[in-house]
Amino acid sequence: MGTNAFPLTDRGAPSPAVCGDIDIRIAADGTWYYHSSPIGRKELVKLFASVLTRDADGSFWLKTPVEKVRIRVDDAPFLGVELAQEGGGTEQILKLRTNVDEWVVIGPEPYVVVRPGLDALLARPVYYELADLAVKGPGTKGTTMGTWSAGMFFLLEPSDSRQNQDHFEHGRNDELSQ
Repeated sequence: MGTNAFPLTDRGAPSPAVCGDIDIRIAADGTWYYHSSPIGRKELVKLFASVLTRDADGSFWLKTPVEKVRIRVDDAPFLGVELAQEGGGTEQILKLRTNVDEWVVIGPEPYVVVRPGLDALLARPVYYELADLAVKGPGTKGTTMGTWSAGMFFLLEPSDSRQNQDHFEHGRNDELSQ
């Protein structure tokens, strides 16, 4: 029987050593940069994304069992690039594929939780796909449009549609990030 030198589930294990900041940045369009140059190897980006975490203070980290480094994220660390629909009506399930090929169940908010503390921003074409699936909301007499996913109804746009348009053109605005 072998032993794992770095058990991921050992609650008694010491916290990884903080090695400071590293010049890695995730741009609002989902592109990862190292020293201001795009990281062109998708498999390397997927590897980094697999160890990406976020602290309660909002800092993003690449964290291994033995060390962690802080990185910069301009907006959300992931971008929703593909939409899949299963079923229909109130039982419909909507899934989103991120730019690092992770699939998550969603509602049509501009940001979707990929993992705890890590969001994906919907690419504009995916948002338009959601708009194509819009139906009248329950009990709204046809005044509210949205879509069903995982048994819940989600409004397709916030009460101020201009806020939503600004969000997709310029990233998360101050009101949405609070």
